[in-house]
Amino acid sequence: MSEKKMTSSRRGHLKSLMLAIAKDLLEKEAADLITEKAAFIAENCPAPVMSGGVPELQEMLKKLAQTIDKVDEERYDAEAKVKKTDKEIEDLRMKVVEIQGIKKPALKKVRMSADAMLAALLGTKHKASMDFRANLKEVKKEVKEEEEVGDWRKNVDEQAGMDGRMKKFQSA
Repeated sequence: MSEKKMTSSRRGHLKSLMLAIAKDLLEKEAADLITEKAAFIAENCPAPVMSGGVPELQEMLKKLAQTIDKVDEERYDAEAKVKKTDKEIEDLRMKVVEIQGIKKPALKKVRMSADAMLAALLGTKHKASMDFRANLKEVKKEVKEEEEVGDWRKNVDEQAGMDGRMKKFQSA
């Protein structure tokens, strides 16, 4: 019923065997890749014919340039297709997120006084009590002194004519 534990020497031996097998598989895979590459090149790239004159070489170079252009167009088309599908995938992901919505955790209501909040924030090191009303400044209202308003007719009579205007400038 009790499972036997593997000894460290057995574990090391098995690990070294697995690494040896993995190394052999990697070497075989590399050799297969080289043979596949050689077969592909032999199939798609015929050996260049160097016999002949300059016009034949120029014709061969034109064909190579056309082949290169064709391959570049195909590569560009493939890249454009990949970019388009990547954008579609990203759009679909955004739609999924919008449909699911962002789940917000339920928050608990906590009733706490200002002193308890300060104690929680500052810890037990600082004993601070906040009486917010004590920190407020008192504002005293200034009483405006109103000028005595007398008889307005008297005021008008005094300012009438040049004498009144002169008194205004002299008093100022």
